Amino acid sequence: LGHEVGYTLSSNVTGLRGSYWSLQEAEVNPSCYVKAASTDDVSIAVSVLSNTYGYSEQANDCKFAIKGGGHTPWAGAANIEGGVTIDLSAMNTVSVSSDRAITSVGAGANWFSVYSYLDTLNFAVVGGRVATVGVGGLTLGGGISFYSGRFGLVCDNVVNYEVVLPHGKIVSANADSHPDLFLALKGGSNNFGIVTRFDFKTFASGPFWGGTIYYPITTMGEQTNAFTSFVASPDYDPYAALIHSYAYTSESQSWIVVNSHQYTKVPAVSSPAAFSDFLRIEPQLFNTTRVATYSNFTAEFDLESPAGRRNIFRTSTFVNSAAYMSVYLDIANSTVQPIRNVAGLVWSLTLQPLPPTITSKSEGHDVLGLSPRDGALVIALVTATWNKTSDDAAVTAAVKSLGARADAKAVEMGVENRFVYLNYAAKWQDPIGGYGPASKAFLQRVSREYDPDGIFQDRVPGGFKLWAREGSG
Repeated sequence: LGHEVGYTLSSNVTGLRGSYWSLQEAEVNPSCYVKAASTDDVSIAVSVLSNTYGYSEQANDCKFAIKGGGHTPWAGAANIEGGVTIDLSAMNTVSVSSDRAITSVGAGANWFSVYSYLDTLNFAVVGGRVATVGVGGLTLGGGISFYSGRFGLVCDNVVNYEVVLPHGKIVSANADSHPDLFLALKGGSNNFGIVTRFDFKTFASGPFWGGTIYYPITTMGEQTNAFTSFVASPDYDPYAALIHSYAYTSESQSWIVVNSHQYTKVPAVSSPAAFSDFLRIEPQLFNTTRVATYSNFTAEFDLESPAGRRNIFRTSTFVNSAAYMSVYLDIANSTVQPIRNVAGLVWSLTLQPLPPTITSKSEGHDVLGLSPRDGALVIALVTATWNKTSDDAAVTAAVKSLGARADAKAVEMGVENRFVYLNYAAKWQDPIGGYGPASKAFLQRVSREYDPDGIFQDRVPGGFKLWAREGSG
């Protein structure tokens, strides 16, 4: 691989470290990086690291990581201390088939590069909502999109994966070739090989209406009622996408409410009726709603979560309930108080609808275990961002406390749901287990078939493994 291998002290490696979203990941020190430029490069790297060439005894113990966009916040998710990190960022091509039915995307691309290209053609794919998030990790973990109400999760819209298997074999996984692997990759994360290309269903699109509105916390009661009514609507509008957040900062020592709305109908519909309960709430502190391109909206989201800080995610899922939302917010407020003076702290609770309109398109098409029979669900994401390493322990303890108390209340109030969205999960959570025993058993069977030596369970410790163990997920 020659010049595609970089070592810890080289300038190339310094640049790669800076491409991670969170400081925790950037601070991990691998022995070297492999900057793959092609599927063949990945195949060679995996072959060597799997020890098929038997170069040395040391190779038997060499562990490695896979980096696409590098957006998962916890240390070791897509980087590895003392091992080898395979960086896919140069594999970022985007192309559309001649019949305009399929968009092929390299696993190192981010969503902004995908949409910037497709916007010029008035086409779209079901993809992520933040510009610099990588295509690979988000898609393999499920993926929520502005278009999920119409077409399901991101993984449900992949028609083919190009995959480098353990020991370097390259295959295409789709409905006709390696169908079990094809299904396992729809939520199975990095447990089976390295996906080097994704082929997505493609559809005509164009600029649509959306944007972000900020409100004072005094509107919380109206917001909670509007949100639960929106999620529970029997006529849930599939064109409507909503992210509903409450954020506290150490600088302001106070909370605000933030709603991000997108309505993907083309031609664009301004101020759509689906959001009327939110749009009538006053006062509005700041409002960016407009008609814009897909890429433009993802760039706006990116500005709201800049790289280069310390970050932590933690998630849960609950049955839609205004009463439980209020309890959750009370717990979020009480748990932030001991750390309210942490430098640069942003502490947020983000709620996203997961109604039958979406889960009906997931059931049977992926391994996430979601079903419309679960009713109207809500994904809760707790996010903390801060500046100093010295505050890591206190912030992590506060997030764990919030999660434990919120989960206990969900059980007490009868609104708990086992689903743990992998792309938002904390290192100590078990999203694979949250898919349910049938899905987990299926994933383990596929792993035994395609990876009988356990390369992607043992030598790729990052991410969430199929046989949970201390320090893996």
